[in-house]
Amino acid sequence: MDEIGSPHILVVDDDDRLRDLLKRYLGENGFMVTVARDAQEARARLEGLEFDLLVIDVLMPGERGVDLARSLRDRGMTVPIMMLTALSETEDRIAGLEAGADDYLAKPFEPRELVLRIEAILRRYSVQPETDISPAQEISAVAFGDFRFDMDRMVLQRDDEHVYLTTAEQDLLMALARRTGQTTTREQLFDLIGGNGSGDPAASRSIDVQVTRLRRKLEDDPKQPRYLQTVRGRGYVLYTD
Repeated sequence: MDEIGSPHILVVDDDDRLRDLLKRYLGENGFMVTVARDAQEARARLEGLEFDLLVIDVLMPGERGVDLARSLRDRGMTVPIMMLTALSETEDRIAGLEAGADDYLAKPFEPRELVLRIEAILRRYSVQPETDISPAQEISAVAFGDFRFDMDRMVLQRDDEHVYLTTAEQDLLMALARRTGQTTTREQLFDLIGGNGSGDPAASRSIDVQVTRLRRKLEDDPKQPRYLQTVRGRGYVLYTD
């Protein structure tokens, strides 16, 4: 955040009208806003400035927004990312999730909805891990191996280190942590994290994508998971032993 505490948002979109509208509207709602018209300009902004959240259009000329998001994640950038797209199919949402996006909003959208989603993401990321907790303070949490997931604060720690999770990964881990030792189907998981998975094969694939990403953070060998396991033909289960 900047010196007066306003979250700093980078909006990356090749549509001049939408870019200007979002800069004005987000500014009126308490955010500090910087804009870029393409991935190249966004990279230049990221070199010199710090941001609290990125809003990236998927279908930009040149380097696509999904590719930009993926490359930023590959470099280790943990700033939350909101993807915007004119495409609303589940397959396109999956592509954004695979690239490491925290949320996904289809155009056209109400600017107020974007503000609410941004605020929700920032609330998640404003939670910092606490290493000194009073014994009298009751916290709903699950522990497995070296990990501890605080379900009240949506914070995952490994020993004393904070493990970065996207909001989608937080929601998935929360759904599994509330049912430790019990199998949850892909459709149930998709519903629990805010989708509607009834009869949609792509919904199952989106869960598989998120499970794969989460395993990379939880497992020493993601191909032979110890904690987040697959129940063949049924779904997934989180084991704490």
